Amino acid sequence: MPIPEDVTGDEIDKDVRQELMSLPKTLAEDVARNLVMVARLIDEEPEQAYGYSRVALRLASRVAAVREAAGFAAYAVQKYAEALAEFRAARRMTGGVELWPVMADCERGLGRPEKALDMAGAPEVHKLDKAGQVEMRLVAAGARRDMGQVDAAIVTLQSPELASHSVQPWSARLRYAYADALLAAGREKEAREWFAKALEADKDGSTDASDRLAELDGIEFVDAFDESGSEGAAEGEAEASGAVASDEDDERR
Repeated sequence: MPIPEDVTGDEIDKDVRQELMSLPKTLAEDVARNLVMVARLIDEEPEQAYGYSRVALRLASRVAAVREAAGFAAYAVQKYAEALAEFRAARRMTGGVELWPVMADCERGLGRPEKALDMAGAPEVHKLDKAGQVEMRLVAAGARRDMGQVDAAIVTLQSPELASHSVQPWSARLRYAYADALLAAGREKEAREWFAKALEADKDGSTDASDRLAELDGIEFVDAFDESGSEGAAEGEAEASGAVASDEDDERR
């Protein structure tokens, strides 16, 4: 797959670069450039990111960072079985637990919420940092909802992190998930309150909390440039023109 000339491979994280030092120099550069493309495209063009991840995987399947990147790229295009296999491989290579929540979410994607809940109660969770534990809580709540247990999902999300007034990287998503669960339980007033709190914490627009709030408030946003809007504007202009012409006729009379 083509890679822009301005992508050198030096853009990757220093820890990943360190891992790639086990490869011959030219090969390491090729892998690094493909990994840069994965990182650049995974949010906006996940299919393309997946393609670059497959190239990197073909070149260096024994590098943990490559297996992890391939896992996230597969996850982004909802290839959950493939993503889970890559995450497991990366975990075997590193011995770390950082991927545990996303592995559990892959189980959800494969229609196995019970397995995700089992993972949420595993000893590995206690080894996660705070962000990882919050992520695991989100996955567990999602699994509860997959099983139709909305009230249990609400309880799962209730935590010191949810109650905290400080804004952390996970705050918006945690508050949003709680609001969404409340709404699913028919607790609309509380849901609105928590969507508002999610919006306050959402500095980078990672949720659509503002849209959900507007929906609850009965606000509709109309695209002024859609076809119906254009037709309406044309009709309005025609009516205005007719009114002006009528006034001018009256004046002449």
